[in-house]
Amino acid sequence: MKDHPDDLAAAWSELVATARRTVTDGLVVGTSGNVSRRLRDLVLVTPSGVPYDRLGPGDTTAVDLEGRQIIGTLRPTSELPMHLTVYRSTTATAVVHTHAPYATAVSTLVTELPPVHYMTAALGGPVRVAPYALYGSDELAAHMREALRDRTGCLLRNHGTITYGDSLDQALDRTAQLEWMCRVWLSASSVPGRTPNLLSAGELDAAAAQLRGYGQQGRH
Repeated sequence: MKDHPDDLAAAWSELVATARRTVTDGLVVGTSGNVSRRLRDLVLVTPSGVPYDRLGPGDTTAVDLEGRQIIGTLRPTSELPMHLTVYRSTTATAVVHTHAPYATAVSTLVTELPPVHYMTAALGGPVRVAPYALYGSDELAAHMREALRDRTGCLLRNHGTITYGDSLDQALDRTAQLEWMCRVWLSASSVPGRTPNLLSAGELDAAAAQLRGYGQQGRH
């Protein structure tokens, strides 16, 4: 293992804090959902079935990109195939998977989240719904990979969400934005006799261009 112990400890602490936020933010219940972070050829990941508030420094769990356990004795999350698929096919350094309630509800209704808000562009375009497959399976990971093509987040039918980013903060923020958009669409589409206005491809392209210059550029 080439990672410096201090870097590893800090990364694990950040991962646990992010996992706990998914609970406090109402994105998961109990031990559902999972979080991971990549450090070069090492993937830190939440263990299976352990409440996040019980995780400490001694519970560090990590695998290599082939899924072989490198650090820890706790069994990694059952959704490890999805996390590894993201890391093998993108430049992501963080992945967040949740069972967010509004997003899960939407996943049972449509094959793509209708573009009700310009933040759709922040995820790369209209958010697709990956077909259902058993949790933890290679089949689900394959469906997810296709749904994530040119996107940074997708819905998993009758299951939840998965997003990725260059940091845990970015991946979690994308999950929160996706959950919020699902809530907006469900609320708007539930009004009797009314149909939500949707954004066009051109409007989304313009929003994407605007978002590329958003925030404090060059600030770390």
